[in-house]
Amino acid sequence: MHPAFSVIFFTTASGAGYGLLALAGILAPLGLMPTDQRIGTIVLGIAIGLITAGLLSSTLHLGHPERAWRAFSQWRSSWLSREGVFAVVAYGPIAVFAFGWIFQARLDGAIAWAGLACTVLAIVTVYCTAMIYRSLKPVHQWCNALVVPNYLALALMTGALWLAALLSLAGSKNALAAVIALAATALAAWLKTRYWAFIDATQAASTPESATGLGGGGLGAGGKVRLFEAPSTGASYLMNEMGYRIARKHAARLRRIALVAGFALPLVLTLLGLLVPGAAGAASALAAALLAMAGVLVERWLFFAEAKHTVTLYYGATSA
Repeated sequence: MHPAFSVIFFTTASGAGYGLLALAGILAPLGLMPTDQRIGTIVLGIAIGLITAGLLSSTLHLGHPERAWRAFSQWRSSWLSREGVFAVVAYGPIAVFAFGWIFQARLDGAIAWAGLACTVLAIVTVYCTAMIYRSLKPVHQWCNALVVPNYLALALMTGALWLAALLSLAGSKNALAAVIALAATALAAWLKTRYWAFIDATQAASTPESATGLGGGGLGAGGKVRLFEAPSTGASYLMNEMGYRIARKHAARLRRIALVAGFALPLVLTLLGLLVPGAAGAASALAAALLAMAGVLVERWLFFAEAKHTVTLYYGATSA
């Protein structure tokens, strides 16, 4: 599939924002992180900024962004529509939570419940984003049980790394935030490597033989189906969007970059940020968050580039 930067940026930025919001929404009301107004302004400001920037960038992928509002009417059948609905609905409790924390210095009663609602809606929105891809049966690299856990784990990881970094930069280093970031990064790395192993080891679900019904019995039984004539003689939308190809050696190199920048270095730098006091520790935590974002951008690019749609079988592909 063609990797569109607008969608890659959206899933990376909004995922980090929702992960940060989810953690703040549950940890702050429980008193498990500093809850003064300055911290609330920094944490919620970054979370809302990442979420909003990601959502706005996603509209750039639409052919007619001005018609985006029509997608909300399809919530009964479309995960894309459900994602949009929950993303908009989430701004309600976000506003209440932010107003109570930042302007009233309160995290009890209705404000605490608004924080919990932020956590729930953040998780549900990321889940809907993941299900947009998980539900697409023609793409076997997406239609598997590891896609949703990967999306949720990456959002938690990047959100937790940002939380640990922001608290350190604000002079309120929090050991719990750093431990959550370490655990989330380890979990996300494990799930990502499992996903890559799965798509490498799992045989493509569709072949020209299975797509045409000519490989198992009747005409052409036991033989190979080959392309006689291409559907088109020039470039087409289908091939541009769904026939993107990446060489195996390039994919392997990019996977290593994603693993090092997105998981290994953030683990080391977060641990260093936890152990080293002062500005050096804060800088280490910030570097961990920034590197993780860069690594996830590469990982997101690969998520699209390595996916093969079954329509490519009719353009000469041997499997999809």
